[in-house]
Amino acid sequence: MNNSSVFISEYNTPIGHVTLAANGNTLCGLWFAGQKYFRAGIPDDAQIKNVPIFAQTILWLDKYFSGARPDISELDIAPHGTDFQKRVWRELCNIPYGQTVTYGQIAAKIGNAPRAVGGAIGRNPISIIIPCHRVIGVNHNLVGYAGGPEIKKQLLQHEGAI
Repeated sequence: MNNSSVFISEYNTPIGHVTLAANGNTLCGLWFAGQKYFRAGIPDDAQIKNVPIFAQTILWLDKYFSGARPDISELDIAPHGTDFQKRVWRELCNIPYGQTVTYGQIAAKIGNAPRAVGGAIGRNPISIIIPCHRVIGVNHNLVGYAGGPEIKKQLLQHEGAI
């Protein structure tokens, strides 16, 4: 990424503080404070700047947390990752609000091992919006969320999935 065009911002959601990142006017990151892979791929010297995608993302998050179901397509997102990771993340975007799937179900859809899929899901750089929290263990265990199990539980409760 070009350091001069990467910007960051902060926002408090009802379930925790998040950091947003944009490459120009495209959202490329949303992480909870302390999340695994926090700001992965974002330069340390990224500037704090108010770019339009941040206002759009905050509006999206406000809608989501107020009980609306904003669509992912409302935001211009560009998560940075490998082709395989991007393929997994696109599949996550197909999981309907309030529903869950297992790592194995995602793996079967894309023809890869659940462990590899889990690794890609864990590196999702745009939490909540790319809904990796909707992926659960085979026994309906709330496992594998980089933001932590409590945040995953809160998101799934918010959506009525558990």
